Amino acid sequence: MRAEPAAQLEATRARRSAGTKVVVAIGPTTALAGVVWALAQPYRLTFLHPHGESFWWLVVEPPLLVTLVGVLFSAFVAPGLIEDLVEAEES
Repeated sequence: MRAEPAAQLEATRARRSAGTKVVVAIGPTTALAGVVWALAQPYRLTFLHPHGESFWWLVVEPPLLVTLVGVLFSAFVAPGLIEDLVEAEES
């Protein structure tokens, strides 16, 4: 077993630019902000006390949407941005 691929992976991680690190951090930071918001202001989450509220009123809550945006950014947007940033750095 050779350790070259692992060493190359380590070198690739070490030379990430600041822009790449920022793009990687945006999604988790946004999701964490949504969770913190939900914990700091639980009265905004009406599904905790749904007194006659409709389905959309319960689902479309700002802290939940912020958390969802962070997760979706990490899963779908960030990989493409990181790939573009790496290609721009190499050329």
